[in-house]
Amino acid sequence: MAHRSPLPAFCLLIAGLAAPASAQNGIGAVWDVRKMSDAVAAHAKRLTELLDKLTPQEWVRKGAPQTYVEQWNAGRSRTLDLVRASQALSQDPERLTYALEAFFRLQALDGVLNSVADAVHTYQNPALAELLRGVMAENDTNAARLREHMVDLAKTKELEFKVVDQEAQRCRGFLSKQPNEAEKARAAGAKK
Repeated sequence: MAHRSPLPAFCLLIAGLAAPASAQNGIGAVWDVRKMSDAVAAHAKRLTELLDKLTPQEWVRKGAPQTYVEQWNAGRSRTLDLVRASQALSQDPERLTYALEAFFRLQALDGVLNSVADAVHTYQNPALAELLRGVMAENDTNAARLREHMVDLAKTKELEFKVVDQEAQRCRGFLSKQPNEAEKARAAGAKK
């Protein structure tokens, strides 16, 4: 019976353990990230309700460019996209792509809604525009937390990759020093 080295199994164990280390390396608690993601989704739904109260066709009748209507439509669409992205992040808080998507969708939504608020101020009701800006600002804390989570998650994933890569290199080095089957057969034949 051939003696097998425990190192390959150890290498696999180290690679498997790298992922749970993320909770110890600065990523927020899963429940906290879920709470933040759910708050971002709820906020986006609130923005959708507010956007539904706007009257972009009346803006055009008052001389507004059609671009504002397109931006209003884009704002409504982006709020729904943000809800979906936030819900996905809530389901899998340690998935970097979900954090990135939620963050970038939030940033894109803010850009469009600032323009919509300008249109509301000029062509509908200045008080309603201020309400829209106020509701947008309510999510600033969650946006900062999402950005922080995204950066922490990226750092952790980078560290995990580095650890796994180092262990893989070490395992490859060990395995390359092991005699292959042909060498083992020659050595066994020479001993006879």
